[in-house]
Amino acid sequence: MPIAERLQVIDLGLREYGEALELQENLVRAKCQGEGTDYLLFVEHLPVYTLGRGGNEKHLLERALDSSSPWPSPLYRVSRGGDATFHGPGQLVGYPILDLNRHGQDVHLYLRRLEAILIDALADFGLRAERLHGLTGVWVEGKKIASIGVGVRRWISFHGFALNVNTDLTFFDRIIPCGLSNVRMTSMAELLGKEISLNQVKGVVRQRFIGQFHYTV
Repeated sequence: MPIAERLQVIDLGLREYGEALELQENLVRAKCQGEGTDYLLFVEHLPVYTLGRGGNEKHLLERALDSSSPWPSPLYRVSRGGDATFHGPGQLVGYPILDLNRHGQDVHLYLRRLEAILIDALADFGLRAERLHGLTGVWVEGKKIASIGVGVRRWISFHGFALNVNTDLTFFDRIIPCGLSNVRMTSMAELLGKEISLNQVKGVVRQRFIGQFHYTV
């Protein structure tokens, strides 16, 4: 199967969600018009809640958007799969903008490949991560450490994954994460008992991503 020759990895640093969303839209538009390079965007977001295209607003608890909260956060309903989630500092968010015509026109397979990347990356830090049958995402010790929600337009992927590295997990108390009432969220820092270098995690995920999709950079 033919693959894209190059992957351009762009680290956006700490960005407001809407700014990164606009960049994704611009890149997807360019790729739909024949631009050849695939992209992997890394970003940390300022605190924000997002709801997938089929998400239930009841999964956003009232205190999530309470303007009197010490940490009021905006809400975006976006065109990805999945339900309610949180993005914020200390969380590694990855947005792959890929031409899935080159990687198999199979969204289910694409999701499993993203899970594999994160499972392998976590193993490099000594964490034994896994899938749970029938659910999208990555778990460690029965707790969810990474969420995945993607969009596809003319077989160009956008949106992506969120890996909790040093994330403040209390933000998840204001939603029903992923619409799963019994889910507990965790982070690398909580499991390893120390803060983890986000740059180090980016490097490991980057290499695992390149290996999974067979890119040159």
